[in-house]
Amino acid sequence: MSNIAIVPRIYWAVRSYKFSVSRAIKAPDGYQKRVILINGQFPGPLIEANWGDTIEVTVTNDIEDTAEGVTLHWHGQPQHLSPGEDGVPGVSQCPIPPGRSLTYRFRAEYFGTGWYHSHVSGQYTDGLYGPMVIYGPTQVPYDIDLGPVMLSDYSHTSYYDILKSAYLFPPVFPTIDNNLINGKGIFECNSTDESICTPWAGFSKFAFRAGKVHRIRLINTGGEGTQKFSIDSHVLKVIANDYVPVEPYETDVVTLGIGQRTDILVTASGAVDGAYWMRSDIDETCLNLTAVNSHALAAIYYPHSDTNAVPKTTATSWSSNNCQNDPLNQTIPYYPTTPPSEPATTTHVNITVGQNATGEFIFFMNGTSFEVDYNAPLLPIAQSGNLSQVPVARNLYDFGSNTSVRIVLENFWPTVHPIHLHGHNFWVLASGFGNWDGTIVNSGNPQRRDTHLMMPSAPDGTPSYLVVEFNTDNPGVWPMHCHTSIHVSAGLLFNVLERSDLLQSQVTPTSMQDNCKAWAAWTSKDFVDQIDSGL
Repeated sequence: MSNIAIVPRIYWAVRSYKFSVSRAIKAPDGYQKRVILINGQFPGPLIEANWGDTIEVTVTNDIEDTAEGVTLHWHGQPQHLSPGEDGVPGVSQCPIPPGRSLTYRFRAEYFGTGWYHSHVSGQYTDGLYGPMVIYGPTQVPYDIDLGPVMLSDYSHTSYYDILKSAYLFPPVFPTIDNNLINGKGIFECNSTDESICTPWAGFSKFAFRAGKVHRIRLINTGGEGTQKFSIDSHVLKVIANDYVPVEPYETDVVTLGIGQRTDILVTASGAVDGAYWMRSDIDETCLNLTAVNSHALAAIYYPHSDTNAVPKTTATSWSSNNCQNDPLNQTIPYYPTTPPSEPATTTHVNITVGQNATGEFIFFMNGTSFEVDYNAPLLPIAQSGNLSQVPVARNLYDFGSNTSVRIVLENFWPTVHPIHLHGHNFWVLASGFGNWDGTIVNSGNPQRRDTHLMMPSAPDGTPSYLVVEFNTDNPGVWPMHCHTSIHVSAGLLFNVLERSDLLQSQVTPTSMQDNCKAWAAWTSKDFVDQIDSGL
């Protein structure tokens, strides 16, 4: 289910990038922390390509002070005929060991706004992520592309220390210290050790040209929170969700779950000497978290404004709306597709919480909590046809030769889950509480995207439901998981084994085989302290 069914065959090019992944002390919001950098940048550099191009990224693991593998996942790109490039350790590949390089190569099959991030544990929340833009057709004209605007909750604690606390029972949920826009934020240093903190370290700035229509590519690159984005005194026109163009509609506030993207158009209707706040607020109502500062700020300056001045504008109000995205009947794909009248198979998946044998807090999907083996990726095993020895903890759902799959998820836990499926855009058929009655919203052309917010269970314990569907046109092993970092680390994931009958004709790339050999050699000498699910 691509944006348009056929990728154009005009002027395809190879877009090559070289990434060096390292750690260093930086202060994105003024507070010093050892973060992960790509080519010395936090967040990582922009990847750009045209629709149909081949993207080639050579990733070198130059992390020296902490022994950890890395991967990069290309969020939302379907990887048709290239499932080994999906970047998920223990599923599509082994991690890249320290001192080694691996080249990813895949087709830019969907156009629009995306991002890339590590899929090793909660690693990306320390900085191993960046934006990706695939240029293609637009259904609405605009004048200026302002590029990606990344919205990210941010903790001054390392992801590893957060995980250790989150597994206690009852769990100690992480504290969100700040909220960043394009890797910058303001922090009040009087709440922490001022010797390692610079107050008012700066915020991101953007330029508007009066009267022009600006495209802004919003991405929630955080690990824990839903973002509520607005621009003071300006109307936002939504034109795409994830990699799916939609019929344009106007709103004052855009809701983005973790991993989601929304492209908006904004007409610069303000004063020519005006300065306005761009805002993104973490929706604390939907989280079992504490936030020191949940309000991110960036400034928009018009041509005759003082770019050193601080805007004085007033914020737009918003509501949590049951922790949902915009209504399904409002977000209509511009290029229509219709799901089968009846799916080939339907699977029900219950999301619950409990303790494992050692008393740790974990999530279960149909009674199983996911755990990965970095040294034994599932994809090569599936390609070999030898599935009999796959442990139950890999949570592998084999859908055989079924041509379409409907999944009915039920959430018994009182917090939101941004549900993401690798390898696909899925149709979002319905969302609600209790038992789904079979009603499909806009059945002739349902909303589709690769990540969608699943509501918390109701206060009385009634589960919420989310119903999605996809055609099995992409043989592979595709994780379906919550994108909240501590949730997937606590096992909230299952793997879709799609068209295993066709998958066995594919061969694992030699580069991936060599990388697994290098990882095995490294782990035979260095201990990997995997305290979570591994993803």
